Amino acid sequence: MSIKIAIQGIESSFHDLAVQKLFPNTEVELIKCDSFEKVTQSIASLEADIGVIALENSIAGSILPNYHLIDSGGFKIIDEVFLTIDMYLMALEGETIHTIEEVHSHPVALQQCKDYLMRLQPHCKVIEGKDTASEAHRIATNNLKGVAAIAGKQVAERFGLTILDSNIQKIKENKTRFVVIGRDATPSATEANKASLKFVLDHEVGSLSKVLQLLSTFDINLTKIQSIPILGTPWEYAFFVDVLFEDQALFDQVIEVLGKAVKELKIIGVYTHNVENAPSTLNRIAIHEKY
Repeated sequence: MSIKIAIQGIESSFHDLAVQKLFPNTEVELIKCDSFEKVTQSIASLEADIGVIALENSIAGSILPNYHLIDSGGFKIIDEVFLTIDMYLMALEGETIHTIEEVHSHPVALQQCKDYLMRLQPHCKVIEGKDTASEAHRIATNNLKGVAAIAGKQVAERFGLTILDSNIQKIKENKTRFVVIGRDATPSATEANKASLKFVLDHEVGSLSKVLQLLSTFDINLTKIQSIPILGTPWEYAFFVDVLFEDQALFDQVIEVLGKAVKELKIIGVYTHNVENAPSTLNRIAIHEKY
């Protein structure tokens, strides 16, 4: 029995690499989607058991629409993995940087390589595509001359493209955090020490400061805070935070107190901080029992 995992992109994409890193010894059936929204739709419609989506990048920052997709769909974060992202410029055999007239890739990848692309212009047109690997695959399949893609090295190897330039991202230490998401009833980590939360505050002076002080008082380590506009309510924002904790019982107490201190509180996920990029502790039996 395989796990059906929805990803944005195709085989050899960075999302595929994230799945391989998380589930190296598990039979996986990829549900390939051309957008993040379709990833969440696949999970909601039961076509996929779980999904893997990028949530933030060390150069481009948070991928805000994906926070909205997780929140509005009622999904939970149940695992994570961090990949080093090295970007390569690739094209058909025989092409050179000087013969390239168009460069295609995913918008986030293009943003990570913005400085490099500025040096290629004005003779190169930069065009946003659906996915890094998909754009490379299209070049190879359609024999597109004068067109290059930005993707990972593994993509060039898979589709037989020539690498024209290497490590073209703005900052060499480029990492992306991918998260595993599932429906409401999801298996929980056995040794959870990280949580993703969403809260909304009243319009009172010092309301955010009080929340931060509460977390500090209980030795809850705030590792990320992201404000996101509340759709349909102009100039009001929700806060998405990631926290680390050592004691589950103490964390539960903090959540109870925090729930009384904010206007709205939602637990997006409680899972294990996977800083070592270890294989996921989720397994096929647990996932299929839940779904």
